[in-house]
Amino acid sequence: MDVVFDLLHRLDTPLHKFLLQVLVVLAVAKLAGRCMRLIHQPAVIGEMIAGILLGPSLFGWMLPSIHGWLFPADGLSSLGHISQLGVLIFMFTAGAEWDMSRLRERFKSTLIISQSGMVFPFLVGLGLANFLYADYAPLGVSQFDFSLFIGVSLCVTAFPVLLRIIDDRGYKGSEIALVAIACAAIADASAWALLGIIMATVQSQSIASAVICGVSALAYAWLLIVPARRLIATKEINEHNYSRWLVLLVIAVIASAMFTEMIGLHLLFGAFLAGIAVSSNASLRSIVETKIEPFAAALLLPLFFAQTGLNTRIDMLSGNEWLLCAFITCLATIGKLGATTVAAGMIGLSKPDSWRLGALMNTRGLMELIVLAIGLQLGLITQNLYAILVLVALITTMMTGPLLGIIDRFAKPIR
Repeated sequence: MDVVFDLLHRLDTPLHKFLLQVLVVLAVAKLAGRCMRLIHQPAVIGEMIAGILLGPSLFGWMLPSIHGWLFPADGLSSLGHISQLGVLIFMFTAGAEWDMSRLRERFKSTLIISQSGMVFPFLVGLGLANFLYADYAPLGVSQFDFSLFIGVSLCVTAFPVLLRIIDDRGYKGSEIALVAIACAAIADASAWALLGIIMATVQSQSIASAVICGVSALAYAWLLIVPARRLIATKEINEHNYSRWLVLLVIAVIASAMFTEMIGLHLLFGAFLAGIAVSSNASLRSIVETKIEPFAAALLLPLFFAQTGLNTRIDMLSGNEWLLCAFITCLATIGKLGATTVAAGMIGLSKPDSWRLGALMNTRGLMELIVLAIGLQLGLITQNLYAILVLVALITTMMTGPLLGIIDRFAKPIR
């Protein structure tokens, strides 16, 4: 052990320590992702778990001295900033993956399913918040804001993770895949709108400033989704201006993110809206999917998972809180999977496809972790509730593959 500390002492500078943090995070994340692949789970689930393993709950418990040296509480700012950049780019790519034509083709049916799969878990969250408020709301947080946040956290669907699960299961191009993608897109947009309302009320000093923030956000969203999107759709991208557009995309993401931050919303809203604006141009969407997204997914997002793990103290949860975690997981699953399945059956989907859609929409994954990180940053939830909800996100995401496997085993093959 003395030899290890002697070697580490030679790297005891901010730059060397940051590079070592990145090296350790990427190595553990990729190894965990490979392990998840072996049990037919998306690699991103392994990367999420890797973040928790690197936190104080395991690494910090087993090797507290080395963990404290490598991930000191006052030496994580660089890792945090880079991880936030990764989430920023991720939200941009999530917006760029929107296909508005798919939404128009199935708008009525997908709207009914997606909103049913949102409203019921949202109401379940509101009821749960009444039970949790006394013990898990930080001092100074109103019950209204706390309840809204818990409602949003239970109704989120992980749109990008859902796309990867669809590819892994061989559903791509099928009717159920198209319906699931459209439903998830609408559900995520609704969830982010609700989160925007929460942020406007929490961060505003008065009702007037909250109204100004809301109006500004709506105006900016309309500007990007309608006129900007139409304008971008007409642009031609070729080998002569390809690199220039790549730079412009990066500038646009950062500028849009900074603007939404200035008007009182989060950086991620601006990135998401910029992605929706770009989604109208197939060539630009291709640049995002082939050049920008792989960089974010391979390098930057594992750093965000590590940051999430460092904030997740599952070792501090009591026996009753583990039971609470199981209870919330059951409620979240019944609310999301149950409501989606019933609504899908009511509009005419077959029973197996209704269950498949319910299982897919119950995937919370990375989007849930992002929402929870915002809630923790705003001081809307305590550290223990954050840890519980992170576990709920992981469990509901890991459930999706096995549930789909059971459905596929007893149902007709996907068309």
